[in-house]
Amino acid sequence: MAHTKTGGSTRQKGNRRGKRLGVKIFGGQKVSAGNILVRQNGTRFHPGDGVQVGRDFTLTALKAGVLRFYKRFSKQYISVQ
Repeated sequence: MAHTKTGGSTRQKGNRRGKRLGVKIFGGQKVSAGNILVRQNGTRFHPGDGVQVGRDFTLTALKAGVLRFYKRFSKQYISVQ
């Protein structure tokens, strides 16, 4: 008698929604205090003047102004001028 064993259950549970990461406000745009600038995993962008980093590495504006991106020592920084 030929028998086929049952297949195991999969560990992959279907499709998941994306995490909606990325830059939310771009360079040269006006921001107000409390605006979310970047959602990221890890510090791809580092906080400069007028920007704070949250627990989940989210960058947020501390004051109103114009957003500026710049590089220093091969790292990308974001500041509010």
